[in-house]
Amino acid sequence: MFESEFIIALLSIIAIDIVLGGDNAIVIALASRNLPVHQRNKAILLGTGLAIAVRVILTILAVYLLKIPYLMLIGGVLLVYIAYNLLAEDSGEADIKAGTTLREAVKTIVMADIVMGLDNVLAIAGAAHGNILLVIIGLLVSVPIIIWGSKLILHFMERFPALVYIGSGILAFTAAKMITEEKLIHNWIGHNEFMAYMLYLFIIGGVLFTGWLTKRMKTRESMN
Repeated sequence: MFESEFIIALLSIIAIDIVLGGDNAIVIALASRNLPVHQRNKAILLGTGLAIAVRVILTILAVYLLKIPYLMLIGGVLLVYIAYNLLAEDSGEADIKAGTTLREAVKTIVMADIVMGLDNVLAIAGAAHGNILLVIIGLLVSVPIIIWGSKLILHFMERFPALVYIGSGILAFTAAKMITEEKLIHNWIGHNEFMAYMLYLFIIGGVLFTGWLTKRMKTRESMN
């Protein structure tokens, strides 16, 4: 029924979502990890649903987004903040009302997905060749992958708390990638691989160190 070009484009979009959806699963898991167990599914479903809806809109507007200068640089800087904030978050805030915590988790998920989805949006827009139906179908297929991926990561984070650092490091790596792909930064670095590696190291190391330091200071303050 569908033409071969349509099927190939659809498979390409699904592949893009699977490959780039790992970061989204990580941020969902990180944002939901401090919620009560019975609210995690709500946060995952609400956050993912809203994020996908926003991403569909952004993909439709991708042609206009491409014209915005410094888009990748701004997105990368925002993602650095998100990676740091998730790592430095005080997990001992059990007295916060569940409703507030759920809202904040959903807000974090949506904000992170918007920032992290920039490269995804542009890739999908290119694969879809302007076919909005392809964009919507491809994103809908990717939803279960992202949801189950986040649940699996949550399970392991409960058993191994140190995985939070790995998750934040991956987010920081994504941020560094976005920043270095910004035309201004890319032209400045050129083909200097050493400078690119140092920028990656500075961003990832900076996020992990400052996040760890902030978390340690909060722990000391709570003990006093």
